[in-house]
Amino acid sequence: MTTPVTTRERLPSQPAERPAGGEVDIEYPCSDGRPMADNTVQYRWIVTIKENLEYLYRDRPDVFVAADNFIYPVQGNPNIRQAPDVYVAFGRPKGDRPSYKVWEEENIFPQVIFEIWSPNNREGEMARKRAFYRRYGAEEYYVYDPDTRVLEVWLRDNGNDFREVMEVQNFVSPRMGVRFELREGEDLRMYHPDGQPFLSVAELWQLRHQLSSALEAERQRAEAAERKLQRLQQLLQAKGITWEDNS
Repeated sequence: MTTPVTTRERLPSQPAERPAGGEVDIEYPCSDGRPMADNTVQYRWIVTIKENLEYLYRDRPDVFVAADNFIYPVQGNPNIRQAPDVYVAFGRPKGDRPSYKVWEEENIFPQVIFEIWSPNNREGEMARKRAFYRRYGAEEYYVYDPDTRVLEVWLRDNGNDFREVMEVQNFVSPRMGVRFELREGEDLRMYHPDGQPFLSVAELWQLRHQLSSALEAERQRAEAAERKLQRLQQLLQAKGITWEDNS
């Protein structure tokens, strides 16, 4: 696979859309009043992807991951914006932001975008979103529909356009190394570069509970073994036999 050009090289300058006299009194809203998700399924997917990516890049101070956060690509025009369900910006520091203003982020547009379909989405709306991300510099665009279990993968090509990946089974993200697995009749599965699966918060807590239970059981077994050893030493001492455990 060819290496895409850098995000900064791809960003259009668009001088006609920039204000002539600065941007005094220009407001860039951090919310449009709409909910983050239309249902619990969409919300669960958004949180799972976002939190797993946060964990994946926990040791990378130059990778910023966000969910449902407005991206403003054009200084001076707050009407040009989009709030992906999840996005990843490589080359940008971690930290809270009311919104992501590209001109304040060294002109780096988030390279990876995720959108999760909901019943309220329409083909036209999703096409407009794709055109937005293509125009302003995304490298990888993923769209997943939990109802139909269909995954769309779009990558930027050498001509600065998006091309759809037709074979998405076991597709590996060029940027992230994340693997996508689709099995007939099953939900999408995602895997970290080390092969560990993406887990929901509930699954992580379940694993934590199982680990705690296993550690507690092991502690109890160790204490029982210690008590048994002490009783054996007492019996030996009662018979005048001295024995020391030098292990």
